[in-house]
Amino acid sequence: MNMENKNFVYRKLCHDDRDLFIRLRLDFINEFHKDVDETEKEKLKTSLQSYFDRHIKDDEFIGIVCEYEQKVISVAYLIINEWPPNRKFLNGKIGTLLNVYTYPEYRKNGISTNIIKMIIEEAKKQNVSIIDLLATEEGESVYKKLGFFENEDKSMRLKIGYK
Repeated sequence: MNMENKNFVYRKLCHDDRDLFIRLRLDFINEFHKDVDETEKEKLKTSLQSYFDRHIKDDEFIGIVCEYEQKVISVAYLIINEWPPNRKFLNGKIGTLLNVYTYPEYRKNGISTNIIKMIIEEAKKQNVSIIDLLATEEGESVYKKLGFFENEDKSMRLKIGYK
């Protein structure tokens, strides 16, 4: 669907948008994890409510959306954490970009690119030194165009306990 950019409205989400944060996160999860059943969705919803209540107020969790004809059509989130400083990030502030998502019928209009640019500006305001992300194959070119690069560090994970 090709739309005129002048009709897009971009905005930062606030605490009053908590239910929208949750719906958009669940929509993202539903697209990439088709095997989520209703019981798991309810558990996720409860956990997300608690998470957003704790983190949105302090600007530790930032959401940017794009609306078209008063409907949210795209979103991205940034989590800001503080680590002990090192040579790569002297102030210790690191952002994690996640849930970059545009509903399928609105893709290929530059919307995600604009949202990510806004996320980067929010990160700069908060003195974030680095933004990390896990890219899908589809999104990789968008991130590279904006200056993201493949990190030389190997990422590893240990799963503990809670599913």
